[in-house]
Amino acid sequence: MPRSLFLGNGNLLVGLDHLGQVRDFYFPHVGLENQLGGDLSHRIGLYLDGEFSWLTDPRWQTTIDYEKETMASAITAKNQRLKLELRFLDAVYNERDIFLRQVTVKNLAERSRPAKIFFHQQFQIYEIGKGNTAYFDPDHEAIIHYKGQRVFLITGRSRNKSFDDYSVGLFQAEGREGTWRDAEDGRLSQNPVEHGSVDSVIGFTLSLEPGQSQKINYWIAAAKTIKEAKALQHYVIDKSPEHLLETTQNFWRAWVNKRNFSFYGLSPKVAGLFKKSLLIIRSHVDQNGSIIASGDSAMLQYGRDTYGYMWPRDAAFTALALARAGYFDLAKKFFELCNELITDEGYLLHKYHPDKSPGSSWHPWVKNGQKQLAIQEDETALVLYALYEHYLLSRDLEFVESIYNSLIKKAAEFIAGYRDPKTKLPLGSYDLWEEKFGTATFTAAAAFGALRAAAGFARLLGKEKDEKKYGRAAEEIQLAIKKYLVDRKNNFFYRLVSMEGGRIIPDRTLDISSFYGVFRFGVLEPGAPELTAAAALAEKKLCCQTPIGGVSRYEGDRYYQVSSEIPGNPWIVTTLWLTQYYIAQAKKETDLATAKKWLNWVADRALPSGILSEQLNPYTGEQISAAPLSWSHGEFINTIIQYLEKLEELGICKVCNPVK
Repeated sequence: MPRSLFLGNGNLLVGLDHLGQVRDFYFPHVGLENQLGGDLSHRIGLYLDGEFSWLTDPRWQTTIDYEKETMASAITAKNQRLKLELRFLDAVYNERDIFLRQVTVKNLAERSRPAKIFFHQQFQIYEIGKGNTAYFDPDHEAIIHYKGQRVFLITGRSRNKSFDDYSVGLFQAEGREGTWRDAEDGRLSQNPVEHGSVDSVIGFTLSLEPGQSQKINYWIAAAKTIKEAKALQHYVIDKSPEHLLETTQNFWRAWVNKRNFSFYGLSPKVAGLFKKSLLIIRSHVDQNGSIIASGDSAMLQYGRDTYGYMWPRDAAFTALALARAGYFDLAKKFFELCNELITDEGYLLHKYHPDKSPGSSWHPWVKNGQKQLAIQEDETALVLYALYEHYLLSRDLEFVESIYNSLIKKAAEFIAGYRDPKTKLPLGSYDLWEEKFGTATFTAAAAFGALRAAAGFARLLGKEKDEKKYGRAAEEIQLAIKKYLVDRKNNFFYRLVSMEGGRIIPDRTLDISSFYGVFRFGVLEPGAPELTAAAALAEKKLCCQTPIGGVSRYEGDRYYQVSSEIPGNPWIVTTLWLTQYYIAQAKKETDLATAKKWLNWVADRALPSGILSEQLNPYTGEQISAAPLSWSHGEFINTIIQYLEKLEELGICKVCNPVK
C-alpha cells in the first residue's frame, strides 16, 4: 500500500500507512537507513471489555489527513463495535529529532469502562535485525532500542504518569512472532531486556467515563548516543509534548504561507493541494540538500530497491518548484550539493544516497565491449537549467559567482564537448526514463537549455569567451534537433536516435518527453507548427481513453503495466507537462479552461492527505508505484505557478497578493 502521510524535519522522516501505523522511520538522513526495514510496522492496540483489537482489524474505520496547512497529522480511527474513537495528532518536532504522537481515546459507550492502549515498536537498526538491544530504563521510565550510533528512546505520559506496563522480546527469531502478541491478553510480561531481533511494547491503563476522553502523549527520541537520547527525553518533559506539538504546527503554518499566492480561479481543493505539496516535498529534503524521490519503502516489496535516492533529474525539477514558490534557501542547498557531487569530468551520476555517496544503478559502463558513460546526461543539464531559473528569481549573484568554475563551467564544458562532431548532437547516454541508450530528444533539448543557461551565467560575470562558446554550442544543438530529431512523417519528435556504422537509426516510439523537452527548454516557441502538431498527436495517442484519463509516458510503456490495450499507465508528471503547454499557448483567460480541468484532475487523484503517486491504475485510479513522488508534487507546484504567471501576463491578476 502507498504511504498515506509523511512527517519530517530534514534528519528524521516518518511515514504512516493507511491505518496510521508507523511504517517508515528514516534517521539520521531523509531516505537513508529506514530503521524499521522491510515491511515492519509499529502496531497500536486496545484492550477493552475483555477483548483485544489491533488497528489492523477491519472494523476500525480510519481517515487520514494533515492538519490544515501544517505538517502534523489529523487521523481518526473509529470502531462502532467497541464504541471507541481514537484521534491522533502526530508530528516530527521541527527543531529536534523527536517523533510526537498524541492519542485521544474517546468512550462512545454510555457506561464507564477501564481500558488499556498498547504501543508497539520493532526496529531493525541499520536495516539489520541482528545485534539490536532493547531494555527498560527504570530511571527514565523508557524503553531504549540501540545498536552502534543509533538510539531510539520510547516513552509517554498520560495524566502526568508514565506507562504502567511494558515488555521487551524477540520477533521473527527462534519461532517468535513478536512481543506484540504478549499484549493480546491485556497484560505484558515486563521482560526488561533482550538482544538480537527485538521488539517492545508499552501500555497505558485508561479510565473511560461515558462520552469522555483521555489523552496519551507518546514519543520516540532519535539520537546517536544513549546520553543524547536521554537529553531529548528531559527536553520533551521540560517543554511538554503539548507545547512541542503546538509550536511545530505554528512553524509549518508560517512556513507554508511564506508567499500569499492568489490562486485566482482555482478551486480550494487545488489550492489546498498546492500547500500540501510544499509540505510533502519539504519532508523529503535532507539537511544536506538532497531531495529524495520518495520515502515510500513499500516499493521494496515489489522490486529490487526503493525510491529513497536523490535522482538529479527529479530533484532539479523539484528544486525549481521550491525556488518558484520562494524557498530559495532549500533550492540553494540542493545546488550546493550538486557542486560537491559533480565529477572532475563534469557530469553527475545516475543517483545518490542522501549521505552523498553514489546510489545503486543498472547503467553499465561497457556495451558490446566498448566503453560508455553510465549516466543520463539530462540529469547534469537539468541542474544548470534549474540553477539559472533559480538565479533569475533569487538574483543571488554572489552564490552564482562562488560556484561558476566548480559547477557551472565544469558541467557546461562537459555538455559542450560531449557531442558528435558530425551531427553536433549530444553523444549517447541513457534517456530520462532510464531505459534506452542513445541520443534522446529530451536529453538534447535539456543540453540546449543548459548551455543557454551557462551562456547567461557567463554573460552576467563578464566571461565573454565562455559566453560565446556555450552560446554557439547551444545554437548548434538547436539546429541539430530540427535537422535530425524531427519525425516529419508522424508530426512528432523521435524518442531517440543511435549511431550504427555511421548511420542515424531513429526510435520512432511516441514519447511525451520528446515533445515536452523541445517545448520546455525553448528549442521551439509554443506556437511553432511542429509543436502544435506534436501536442495534438500526444493528446490523441498518449491520453488514456479510460474513465480515469491522464497522459502516458510513451507507447508500449510496460513499467507497472495494467493493460496492453492502452499506451501505458497515466503519470502525474506527464499529465502536467501537457497542461503546461496549454498554459503557454493561452491568449486569454478562457483558453486556460483545459489547464484548470487537468489541475482539478490531479487534485481528484490525490489521497485525502494530498499524497500524489508516480502513476495511476488507468481503470480504477488507484495509486501505483512510489507514493508520494516528490517529482509529481514539484510539477504540480510548477504548473500552478505557471498558470498564475500567465494570468499576470494577461493582466488579469497578480501571482501573489500583498502579504497580510
